[in-house]
Amino acid sequence: MIRAGRLLTLLIGGLAVAAVTHAAEAPPEAISVVERFHAALAAGDRVQVLAVLDSSVVIFESGGAELSRDEYASHHLAGDMEYVAATKTEVTDRRGGGSGDVAWVLSRSKTTGKFRGKEVSSSGTESMVLERGADGAWRIVHIHWSSRPLDPVDRQP
Repeated sequence: MIRAGRLLTLLIGGLAVAAVTHAAEAPPEAISVVERFHAALAAGDRVQVLAVLDSSVVIFESGGAELSRDEYASHHLAGDMEYVAATKTEVTDRRGGGSGDVAWVLSRSKTTGKFRGKEVSSSGTESMVLERGADGAWRIVHIHWSSRPLDPVDRQP
């Protein structure tokens, strides 16, 4: 419960500060961590994926939740790397904000390809919350992924 409380505090605190102060853009270092996470997934580099996740990361996807880095590593990480290797994702929008030691990066994307014999054509959203640790390194503390089939008009090149 402490992890959930910490995450809720980070989310509410960060979003409240952003609403009141019109927070600055996400620090480039935080955006770089998100990009490194995705590059490591695409490369199948398990060590690097896990290196940018906080040990108490909370990951929400399709109504499910993984409540730590170890849980993600033992459940969905291998499947996520397989999915990313089999499909092509184009980031259509990425933006973020931050305040102090908290940053968030919001992305929208289109994914196409074939995964486990099924055609993939989807629109995705991703939100990541990052926290700068005492060592100065940014780590991902929360991920929320959501997707839906692409509308026919979105499928045009």
